[in-house]
Amino acid sequence: MKFSEMQYTRPDIDALKVQAERAAEQIEKAVSADDAERAYLEWDNISAGYSTMYNLCYIRHSINTEDEFYSAENDFYDESNPLVTEISQRVAKAVAESPFRKELEERFGKVMFTNIDIFLKSFSPELIPLMQEENRLVSEYEKLIASAQIEFDGKVCTLSELTPYKVSPDDRVRHDAWAAESAFYMSHADDLDRIYDDMVRVRTQQGKKLGFENYVPLGYLNMTRNCYTEADIKEFRKGVIKYIVPIADRIFREQAERIGVKYPIAYENRDLAYRDGNAKPIGTPEDIVEAGRRFYHALSPQTAEFFDFMLENELLDVYSRKGKMQGGYCTELVGFECPFIFSNFNGTQGDVEVITHEAGHAFAAYTNIHTRPTDVMLPTIEACEIHSMSMEFFGWASAEDFFGKDAEKFKRTHLADALKFIPYGTMVDHFQHSVYENPDWTPDERIEEWKRLTAVYMPWIDLDGSPFYGQGRAWQRQSHIYERPFYYIDYCLAQTVALEFWVLMQTDRKDAFERYYRLVKRGGRDTFVDLVKVAGLLSPFDEKAFADVAKTVSESGYC
Repeated sequence: MKFSEMQYTRPDIDALKVQAERAAEQIEKAVSADDAERAYLEWDNISAGYSTMYNLCYIRHSINTEDEFYSAENDFYDESNPLVTEISQRVAKAVAESPFRKELEERFGKVMFTNIDIFLKSFSPELIPLMQEENRLVSEYEKLIASAQIEFDGKVCTLSELTPYKVSPDDRVRHDAWAAESAFYMSHADDLDRIYDDMVRVRTQQGKKLGFENYVPLGYLNMTRNCYTEADIKEFRKGVIKYIVPIADRIFREQAERIGVKYPIAYENRDLAYRDGNAKPIGTPEDIVEAGRRFYHALSPQTAEFFDFMLENELLDVYSRKGKMQGGYCTELVGFECPFIFSNFNGTQGDVEVITHEAGHAFAAYTNIHTRPTDVMLPTIEACEIHSMSMEFFGWASAEDFFGKDAEKFKRTHLADALKFIPYGTMVDHFQHSVYENPDWTPDERIEEWKRLTAVYMPWIDLDGSPFYGQGRAWQRQSHIYERPFYYIDYCLAQTVALEFWVLMQTDRKDAFERYYRLVKRGGRDTFVDLVKVAGLLSPFDEKAFADVAKTVSESGYC
């Protein structure tokens, strides 16, 4: 079914509650594992119907935040989603405590039940008003960012549309673009501080109501950390600082020399990799999508079928325009048996990275869209990011089709960016730990912590300069910090695994894809650590993974 033909209907929360109660009672009264399985799968189908309508609403709201109907519907979900969490817990508790749990674990997999146990620890009905307030604050932040209308170069630009100017080889244009972006954020500095103050307060209250000292343990539960702990993340940070920061520092020193600027490097020079300009995709946005189609047809029969399906059913909205939410994502419309890709093309190499990154997510969803229960359709988020970040590297095979003469420039920049990202992403996560461990911090104290961590994880950055970036406010443009606390380390873990796939691709691309597809097909049946084993790779918590990647990168000649 084409996206434009999908019918939206607001779910009936009262009816959903009745259906959940009936499912829970059927599971509790089941006289066999078959009866319990049947009742749970019936509820799973009902629950998928709710999530489908929510995701359909969210996509259409994202596409046009000025659409009054879907804006109102999004407000409805801000209120109803916590209520549905409570409703879902009733069924989750019944299946978790079923006398047939062992038989159901054999049928559905133990990971599903591990995740249900985590879910049951992460919620109490008394959290509902706080969760509703949190949702309202997230929507306020999203609308504020989407509202950007920045006058530049004789145009009115969104933040996404300003991006090409921020990587211009013309120093004056680039400087002015960064200044214009900084001016937008600084004009909303008080709102950004207030919104985040309120978010930290609301999330901390949630953690304390569940008996935790602060929000951090609840944040981990909300991210379904089912195979590693905060202590493991602290060890991961050490590996990043020991192996990746030195490589990234060398890359930035060489970049500063190449483009003729001083080191440490100013934010406005950070993203310019070459004096004559970064790699740019050739052709129109439509040409990029068509090159993507050719890439997926060349990669494998499975990816060819997938991408044709996405195109035929209008399941990509990638063109930037007024009122459209910033960023990009992939989500699933289970009731319509399809994924959906949302993004904002802006004429940079990021457009190609979207065609690979978000489509990596979508390919995994497409591959597993009929898996039931939906609990095991996809893994936890850090494993999902393996799907996306690894697909970016498979895209190198079509670099010339995407970039023409800039193909090699793209490869070098893409690999360098992957390595540069890991310290930044790890810093984002470290920053959030600091904030939620010190929930009474003032905005100025949070800014000082960002500056302190910048010196550890990004010593190549000169904080003097723009009023926004120079003040240590760069974190306020990172939407995950506001919207999805503790998500960002997932990218770093996955990027490390994706770099392991890149290492494999240097000697046996066919074997690399076979391992990748083996991982993808497992859906959510395994934990993150076990999925890495399925692909025959090292866990990013193993220091050797960092050492091997660092060695291969250093010897490759790309960085």
